[in-house]
Amino acid sequence: MEMKKRISLELRNRSPEEVAELVVDNCRSSDGEVEGLTDDFKELEFLSMVNVGLTSLAKLPSLPKLRKLELSDNNISGGLETLAEKCPNLTYLNLSGNKIKELSTVEALQNLKNLKSLDLFNCEITTLEEYRESIFELLPQVTYLDGFDAEDNEAPDSEADDDDDDEDGEEGAGPQGDYDEEDEDEEGSEGGEEVGLSYLMKEGIQDEEDDDDYVEEEEEEEGEEEAEEDGGERGEKRKRAAEDEGEDDDEDDD
Repeated sequence: MEMKKRISLELRNRSPEEVAELVVDNCRSSDGEVEGLTDDFKELEFLSMVNVGLTSLAKLPSLPKLRKLELSDNNISGGLETLAEKCPNLTYLNLSGNKIKELSTVEALQNLKNLKSLDLFNCEITTLEEYRESIFELLPQVTYLDGFDAEDNEAPDSEADDDDDDEDGEEGAGPQGDYDEEDEDEEGSEGGEEVGLSYLMKEGIQDEEDDDDYVEEEEEEEGEEEAEEDGGERGEKRKRAAEDEGEDDDEDDD
């Protein structure tokens, strides 16, 4: 019942008819069957049931609009004919990590006329001799097997993925632009800091020059003061000498 609860959580305020994508990965059911997934999901286009312990697809509901089905890392070993009956419009099928061993098991996918991409990676069938050549011959409608075509060209992203990438790119354009503007602001502020530092350095240089001028002025003032003091002392000496000479002259006259 755990899967049923998970699907209920996925739906929340939406009805099954409104759901186009459903992901129930790692939500294991007690009996290995799909529970909570019903025919009501008529608009479902993408379904992911990775590692849910599936052993059979017998109870898979009818999903006429389903295009992509993820079933990797389960225990499916056969019964793939159910897919053509329940999901006739599949274009992408991922069965990697399952118990598929024989080409006869995959042969049931011949009725999926729109199937373009099939993934059997990490299944025992991949160890068969000429595995890839045999699958492409058995399923001529398949273009990409395990992510590569018959000429080993890698599969491009799906249209849905491209749309998602475009939307992400558009959404990311704003933050990226903001980020660039922030970078420019930071660069501008850093430039301002450099100018500020240079300006401060110039002020410091000017202050040093002013200090030098101030020191020189002080020295000149001190020199002048000393000169005045010397001049004053010399004047006093001369005055005293003149007075002494006057006193001598008076004594001579007497």
